[in-house]
Amino acid sequence: MNRNIAIDGPAGAGKSTIARRVAERLGFVYVDTGAMYRAIGIYMLDHGVGKEDKEAVGQALEEISIELRYVDGQQQVLLNGVLLGDRLRSEEAGMAASDFAPLPMVREKLLKLQQDLAAKMDVVMDGRDIGTKVLPDAACKIYLTASSRERAQRRFLELKEKGQTADLDQIEQDIKARDEQDMNREVSPLRQAEDAVLVDTSRMGIEEVTERILEIAANGS
Repeated sequence: MNRNIAIDGPAGAGKSTIARRVAERLGFVYVDTGAMYRAIGIYMLDHGVGKEDKEAVGQALEEISIELRYVDGQQQVLLNGVLLGDRLRSEEAGMAASDFAPLPMVREKLLKLQQDLAAKMDVVMDGRDIGTKVLPDAACKIYLTASSRERAQRRFLELKEKGQTADLDQIEQDIKARDEQDMNREVSPLRQAEDAVLVDTSRMGIEEVTERILEIAANGS
């Protein structure tokens, strides 16, 4: 029986944090699809491939191997056999992912991998088009969001905790730019699935959001 949970939403809404906690509470496998797109973005950056050069992108995709491993329930992403660490969470990787994710050939490469994972095990999967495209038959669909300022503040604090310099206003501008790009791309744009439950986390703590999603998963609303 399908018990998969799909969580969609814009950048910085807390999807990864919440999805990971929900998966742990339910004993499901957490699948961070955004990390897969970030891995592809990193490869393209490192090899000087531009999103406009479709031929080069296609050639690069043939050379890319993405593998997921789970250690103590935590997802690890390997790009051509190399474990990607903190760079996956960098702003650079995030923007690159947003640049290449709209390309049909990129999405096609990752779609089967994501669907195969969900067919083999109960998953909590987060991304931009999980409920609308990747897992349209998911048992539970959530659209997680928050104001752009709140999302920027969370990212700002995350970077400060890592000892990195950050500009709150610039982070918010980047988030708005990613929202615009993700919502208006031609292929699988970011939108709330018709049967997804909207959860605005602007004034909610992590545990409160986790409990709310567990409630939705159990009761359907």
